[in-house]
This record gives sequence, C-alpha cells and structure tokens, in this order.
Amino acid sequence: MDALTHSDNAKRGAPERRRPSWDEFDTLPELQPDRLVPLHGRAVFIAPHPDDEVLGMGGLMVRLARLQRKLALIAVTDGDASHRNSTVWTADRLRETRPNETREALQRLRAYNVDVTRLRFGDGTVGSSERALQSQIEHLIHADDVVITTWRFDGHPDHEATGRAAAAACVASGAHLVEAPIWAWHDSAPGDTRLPWGRARRLSLDASTHARKRHAIDAFTSQLEDDPSNQQKAVLSDATLTPWLRPFEIYLV
Repeated sequence: MDALTHSDNAKRGAPERRRPSWDEFDTLPELQPDRLVPLHGRAVFIAPHPDDEVLGMGGLMVRLARLQRKLALIAVTDGDASHRNSTVWTADRLRETRPNETREALQRLRAYNVDVTRLRFGDGTVGSSERALQSQIEHLIHADDVVITTWRFDGHPDHEATGRAAAAACVASGAHLVEAPIWAWHDSAPGDTRLPWGRARRLSLDASTHARKRHAIDAFTSQLEDDPSNQQKAVLSDATLTPWLRPFEIYLV
C-alpha cells in the first residue's frame, strides 16, 4: 500500500475519521475459508503494491495455507514510488527491496508454496494501464479460481484500478471475485453507506494467525521506517496500521 498525499485524500472528499470499534463488526457473517476455496481449488491474491496482500489479506493467506489450498500472488507493481524525492529509498532501491520484503513476509505467514507473478506495472499509474492489466490477469486465472484483491472503491487509485481490472477479468474468465477494503478504512467507518455491507464478511483471526500476520507486516522495513532524507514519516506508521492489526479481516463477497 503506497501512501496517498493529503491533497489526494482531500480530492476524494474523505470525511472526518472515526476510529472503528471492533464490536461494530460482530454482526457480520463469518467467512469460512474452507468453503470460500474448495478442496483442490486455488486462491489468487492480486496486490497493487508489495504489502497490500499482507495488510488486507494476510490472515486469509495463513488460514488457506493451513488448509493446504493452492495459493498464487499476482504483484501488479513493485512499489517503487512509495518514497517521493528520497535519496535513501530511490526507485531503483525500492524495486529491488520491496519484492524481497514480500518474499520474506510470505515465509513469515508460512505460505511457503505461493506461486508469485510480478507484472511490474508503474507504481501510481495503474489506472492508465488498466486494460493491459485486465488482459494479463485473464491469462493468469482460471474459471475455478477464487480471486482476492483490493476493492474497486478503496480510495487509492492503484487499488481501485486493480480491483476494476480483476473484476472484469473474473467476468471474462468465470472466476469468483472477492474484494478486500484496505485504504478505505482510513476514510470510512462502520455503517458508512459507501461500503456494501450486505456483501461484507468477517474473517476472525485466532491468536496464532494474528501473530503471524503482525510478524509478516514487520518484514516491510522500507515502509516502517522514517526517511531522514526528505523528512517523510513512515508509510506504515503506528496510526496507519491500526485497522490492519485488528483481530479480524473484512471481505466483500
């Protein structure tokens, strides 16, 4: 998840934030991973940036790996635009570092056999290549796959473009689509009518799963450290991480 600037959020009309209360999600139906991805089925995670697959979907990865389901990851970008005007985290360094962070994170999730495909679209410009992205996804997924990706109205341009491309590819291929709000939690709250709550399902994370996800997030060092070269605070600050460290994940089915 590459950060948006303050002006980006302002353009999207983000409301005053309210920190969500966990018990407001208690009434949502529980997602059952073993039913979501049947035996011998495959889950294909599509991440706009390195770390999105863990922040929004890491718990589900853990649960599916335990069930010995086939897992694949399509990495849309290498996340090389997360640190603007930085002399420490240059685009070249990020292109090398962030995919390695993903590999380490998958190991920490104990998702050892994930088939990873890197598409290397431009970070921050996925929308301009949406049709090309859709075409590539169509060639990588099958009719009996379950595709899990970022929500089409997530509030981040790359997330939304990825969600739209994946949705169109699923229609064309017959694959089943599941969407995960990620950035949306920073400008919405439980009950916000912009979210399709009728489609929402809660995946509860037991202590072991939650700990693995937390450990996997810590693999993204490039996003967790302040940048002294441009005074940029960490992209994944303690405040930013709050919605992704809850003991559950929310999916739209």
